[in-house]
Amino acid sequence: MLLDQTGAPKGVLARGEQKSLQTDRVILVPGPQEEIAVVGRIYRMFVEEAKLESEIAQRLNTEGICTDLGREWTRTMIHQVLTNPKYVGNNVYNRVSFKLKKKRVVNPQDMWIHRDGAFEAIIDPSLYFMTQGIIRERNRRYSDAEMLDSLKRLLQKEGRLSGILIDESEGMPTSSAYRSRFKSLVRAYQLVGYTPERDFEFIETNRRLRAMYPQIVSDVTSRIEALGGTIERDRATEIITINQEFTASLVIARCRHTAAGALRWLIRLDAGLQPDITVAIRLNAANSEPMDYYLLPAIDIHSGRLRFAEENRLAIDTYRFLTLDYFFGMAERIRIQEAA
Repeated sequence: MLLDQTGAPKGVLARGEQKSLQTDRVILVPGPQEEIAVVGRIYRMFVEEAKLESEIAQRLNTEGICTDLGREWTRTMIHQVLTNPKYVGNNVYNRVSFKLKKKRVVNPQDMWIHRDGAFEAIIDPSLYFMTQGIIRERNRRYSDAEMLDSLKRLLQKEGRLSGILIDESEGMPTSSAYRSRFKSLVRAYQLVGYTPERDFEFIETNRRLRAMYPQIVSDVTSRIEALGGTIERDRATEIITINQEFTASLVIARCRHTAAGALRWLIRLDAGLQPDITVAIRLNAANSEPMDYYLLPAIDIHSGRLRFAEENRLAIDTYRFLTLDYFFGMAERIRIQEAA
């Protein structure tokens, strides 16, 4: 819900929409009643029926109940619902810090900022805190040796390891727990004698990127249209023409981990398409969501391949933005009298 500077509601934002005025605020409000009922069922099945995340996901899928994006439920999705404080009305931020020209830092829990009662709750607080207690107790019982033993058993069963396999396996910690305990998944893999097969990781990441790309394009085009701009999309090349004035291409840059543990991104620009602007979307270390954006104008960028590190030279980071607000500002239509 978008609020003005006095706290008065201005309307519910659609997926991909953002506030346009600095003085406005955005809060969460309850969604459709049928979705609220599903969230309530998930918590009750976990606490009252002692169902595991995978069992809850299987039951919902069997009943034909999909997520808000129309997808089937997974163990990971159920776990995220069970651990997100927004359902009890609490807001938590400052989990990560990312300052200009600095590395993205995951902050320890004592640096997190909590605000209780920030939103209207849809889950009873007692039910929520019982859930957190069950999850904390379940995770606390794992020693380093037990976590590695679980990883070895998964390796023996599947013949390979990945973050997705770990998250979808019942009876073992999540991939984020391994990253936190052993500093990285690669380090945990090394401790059980596994060398990741890059082909498998490449295929899994590609699958996620293919699913992610249409949603990103849809969000961008919807936002531009909401600002009064027009969009023409070439389905063959995926080039979009904005306001019949300039063209843009959206590319996703996956994050790659070097043997030394550094992060790298490779962006390939198709010179044959010649868009006026290439919007390069750098994914985070887990390749799960955008980390930042580079708006690369054709007039300045002549190389077909750009390699990015966590810190880059100023000539490249000049085009770096944490959001796409600047890009949307280029497409926004303004009345002449307002501009004057």
